[in-house]
Amino acid sequence: MDFIFHFLFSPLPTPIIVSLFALAAAALFYLNTRPSPIRSPTDLNCQTMGIKDGARKSALLEDNNNLISYYYKDAKTLYEVFQRGLKVSGNGPCLGYRKLGRPYQWLKYRQVSDRAEHLGSGLIHRGLKPNSNTFVGIFAQNRPEWIIGELACYTYSMVVVPLYDTLGPEALVFIIDRAELSIVLCDNQKKAETLLQNREKGQTPVLKTIIIMDSFNSELVERGEKCGVNIVSLEEMEALGKSNPQKPIPPKPEDLSIVCFTSGTTGNPKGAMLTHENVVADAAGVLKTIEVSIIPNTQDVTISFLPLAHMFERVVQTVVFGAGAKVGFFQGDIKLLPDDMKTLQPTLFPVVPRLLNRIYDKVQSGAATPFKKWLLNFAVERKYAEVKDGIIRKNSIWDKLIFNKVQDSLGGRVRVMVTGAAPISPSVLKFLRAALGCQVINTLILCVCMLFFVPPPTGHVGVPLPCNFVKLVDVEDMNYFASNGEGEVCIQGRNVFKGYLKDPERTAEALDEEGWLHTGDVGKWLPSGVLKIIDRKKNIFKLAQGEYIAPEKIENVYVRSAPVAQVFVHGDSLQSCLVAVVVPDPEVLPGFAKNLGFHGSIEELCKIPEVKKAIISDMTKLGKEAGLKSFEQVKDVHLHPEQFTIENGLLTPTLKAKRAELKNLFQSQIDQLYAKIQ
Repeated sequence: MDFIFHFLFSPLPTPIIVSLFALAAAALFYLNTRPSPIRSPTDLNCQTMGIKDGARKSALLEDNNNLISYYYKDAKTLYEVFQRGLKVSGNGPCLGYRKLGRPYQWLKYRQVSDRAEHLGSGLIHRGLKPNSNTFVGIFAQNRPEWIIGELACYTYSMVVVPLYDTLGPEALVFIIDRAELSIVLCDNQKKAETLLQNREKGQTPVLKTIIIMDSFNSELVERGEKCGVNIVSLEEMEALGKSNPQKPIPPKPEDLSIVCFTSGTTGNPKGAMLTHENVVADAAGVLKTIEVSIIPNTQDVTISFLPLAHMFERVVQTVVFGAGAKVGFFQGDIKLLPDDMKTLQPTLFPVVPRLLNRIYDKVQSGAATPFKKWLLNFAVERKYAEVKDGIIRKNSIWDKLIFNKVQDSLGGRVRVMVTGAAPISPSVLKFLRAALGCQVINTLILCVCMLFFVPPPTGHVGVPLPCNFVKLVDVEDMNYFASNGEGEVCIQGRNVFKGYLKDPERTAEALDEEGWLHTGDVGKWLPSGVLKIIDRKKNIFKLAQGEYIAPEKIENVYVRSAPVAQVFVHGDSLQSCLVAVVVPDPEVLPGFAKNLGFHGSIEELCKIPEVKKAIISDMTKLGKEAGLKSFEQVKDVHLHPEQFTIENGLLTPTLKAKRAELKNLFQSQIDQLYAKIQ
């Protein structure tokens, strides 16, 4: 007892007192710098509510079924969205561009709006009608002039039809004819030449004018004249409109805004018709879902590198323009994207899972020793513990010691990352939430949005946006039934497109009589009311024994293997097992092979049986950990040294595998693999 009394009341040694003060100061600093937790606006145990016919809606809609069509009352069309941005930004910077090694230069909102009016006036002076029956093609990479051309169309109620390189010449001919494009805006002479080649063959007779953004030579003009196509510069067309101004004729919400042709993997492209309400409602749905913690403002900046020809990027930019924020364009070369990110320092980062997988793999492979790997995993767990408490920040001890490099590689200021177009692994999502210190929003087909409130979501895609209802319907041949809370994901609402241009048969396949869009994704409602994607109705096949295979699900598992950069899983009803084509990671493979005692170029290493065997072993291990069934594991692989890319025609512009093209390219290797197995 005397000892306890003496310990409690006798003076403490100076070193202990100093240590206690330091500890108290550290605790006080931690509490003062720790941001407030993010809290959900809805009950996380009941995030959706049932309505008639088994459909569900976001709990954010509360007691009514009135789906939202817009977020701002003064911005119900894409034209009004931009005009709102001009107003709230105070004519601030709008579109940014740069050359290698140079800082970004900016066009202000008023400059963009004026140039759009000039271009639109020029189009009308050249004979186009200012209504939603007039379609204008844009054949260009992401750049400020793309947006100016688009806004020119919206200013006079015309409709944008994006074109892109990977469509191929036959698809370009099909789209120009189907959409009756008399005018196409191109970014450079090369694309104009592609269009002229078709015209010279007697195709696309409807095409009369090509407007080119960059400089071009006089020979191109003469070549155009010979086949009845007028070649003019964008600068010339804007000057024409400036001399012959037309008063804006804004569209209505129900008017068409864009016809988005999907490249697909087989057959002619399909032109999805989207109204102004479709796009604005989708952006509004995202904003309504995230408004409790993220409100885009005029200080935000996003980087634009995902194709503007596709709707994911279009919806992101709708959100940005409505807030009066900035869009900085990449230089046009994906290899230079890291430099663009560091220079621009975006706060909003739209991205696809494939790129996030690469970031994850690079960080993981950088932890070369067992201690570094342990430290990295420990840091992820400690930081993720904060995320689970709703704390999102970049100033923890783990950020300073471990995660600062990956954050700096993205510019250091990202506060919101939006990912879509394909599923993302829960392990990658967990890592990103911990390492990047920003909100990560995961969207699926722009109809559901993953909430990121406490507890943070993993393994599902979230809840319906407040602009649509979602229901599941039976997929009998795959044994998924809505009565069990499983089935094909179907969407109805303000953001659902109006059908395919001049294609009633395909429209009827996608949209039923009640206006439900059948997505082809197979989902399951979880107890909390969130949606989990468990399968894919499309891109599935049967093996000889009758098992259904969803190759994309398996590929998402295997791509987690450190030496694997890309993988294409193949099988069919005549075979009893799966095989795959694997593209090794060129940064990881040399070290991976060195540990096995082998050296050489990537091409040489791909031919070494022991290297292949080790990669298969690692993939199989990951497959078991992910719960793949034995028949879902590949039995053999072919190692291919060159990556699948958009340029070589093996990926779509949204970086999805073109399965038909991959199968055709690797048919001989696939046949050899099956011959060895048998």
